[in-house]
Amino acid sequence: MTEPGKASRLTVAVLGLGSIGGVAAGCLAAAGRHDVIACVRQPIGRLIVERPQGTVEVPLRALTEPAQAEAVDWVLVCTKTHQTTATAPWLKWLCTPATRVAVLQNGIGHVGRVAPLTGGAAVLPVIIYYNGERLAPDRVRLRQGFDTDIAVADDELGCLFKRLFEGTPLRVQLSADFATLAWRKLLINAVANPITTLTLQRQAVLRRPDVQELCIAILEEAVKVARAEGARLADDEPKRALATLFTFSGELGTSMYFDRLAGRKLELDALTGAIVAAGARHGIATPLNTALLTLLRAIDDAAGD
Repeated sequence: MTEPGKASRLTVAVLGLGSIGGVAAGCLAAAGRHDVIACVRQPIGRLIVERPQGTVEVPLRALTEPAQAEAVDWVLVCTKTHQTTATAPWLKWLCTPATRVAVLQNGIGHVGRVAPLTGGAAVLPVIIYYNGERLAPDRVRLRQGFDTDIAVADDELGCLFKRLFEGTPLRVQLSADFATLAWRKLLINAVANPITTLTLQRQAVLRRPDVQELCIAILEEAVKVARAEGARLADDEPKRALATLFTFSGELGTSMYFDRLAGRKLELDALTGAIVAAGARHGIATPLNTALLTLLRAIDDAAGD
């Protein structure tokens, strides 16, 4: 672990080498500025990242047991939200109070989920905008659609995180209103993930006029909840969210869509579930989001691990 104040290579452990974690680990490793460690179930010796800037193949050190780990400078938690508790044994070995933990997960409430597991290490919530796709255990694809790829709060920890990714293709934005950005991202996920998952179609399905009408109604519910939670959203926020989605190719899938195809558990409680739960806290009715959640739970109950 790097001593505080020293300008040297940092050690970065990545928990979860799926679409998000695989891209982050591969981009950091390819830049060559830091020592990247993958914490995985199965051994892996390399990682191939297909990027707009060109495909790269990088060697990658991988650990398969938490007891093999030592304290690091940064931990990137890139698992699905429902897998967070499974990271506890890793975090026990990887973290000291000087470690910084970045949570690259969907939804809201990043700090509340992860902080109890870090042994006093500082926790940074992170919003991911880039589209990652896991093509094989050792191969991921990066697509970039926004003018930024990652957003964090504009504070000391956020600035250190941005510095971590210097020299990589991933562009980090510092935000003075992180809570609003987090809800804006959740709005996008609130329609893209459930609808692609339920229809088993990629994002082109969102361009159907009837589906767009449904999306607007779903988003209007969610915006009411977001404002009650303190997000500062525009009057035309639902239309803005759809317009943002349409900047992406219709060929893209979503994380929940890929999980359903693979028969995996769905990340429903952090997305649609978060909207329904927040609505209940504030006494705001969310019938459409509740209906989506009911259908997603029926699918999830039939899935594997």
